[in-house]
Amino acid sequence: MKLNVTVNGIAYSVEVEVEEEQRQLGAIVFGGGSQTHSEPSNASVQGVSANAVVAPLAGSVFKVLVNEGDTIEAGQVLLILEAMKMETEITAPSGGTVGAIHVEVGDSVQGGQALVEID
Repeated sequence: MKLNVTVNGIAYSVEVEVEEEQRQLGAIVFGGGSQTHSEPSNASVQGVSANAVVAPLAGSVFKVLVNEGDTIEAGQVLLILEAMKMETEITAPSGGTVGAIHVEVGDSVQGGQALVEID
């Protein structure tokens, strides 16, 4: 490739050879805590019921603020996820009773994974 370059008012015609660089990304692993993983896991997300509250993003469960059988209100914080040093509050979309809690503190979750069932 030929380029015309002007330096301090003097024009130069320069021939440049461009090499394409091949880049490959290594594995990107989300989650954390005190556990160390030597390789990424092949997690799969199972189907969820219509009354399940699901994880909006991948992360780890930092706190669970409700118990099975608790009566909850719409907007109440059910649990807190941690992802990339940020905490995300997971709230109830509607009132009801906590039917089941599918996660525990420290669990890694994937986006779309069922966290809590509301009856």
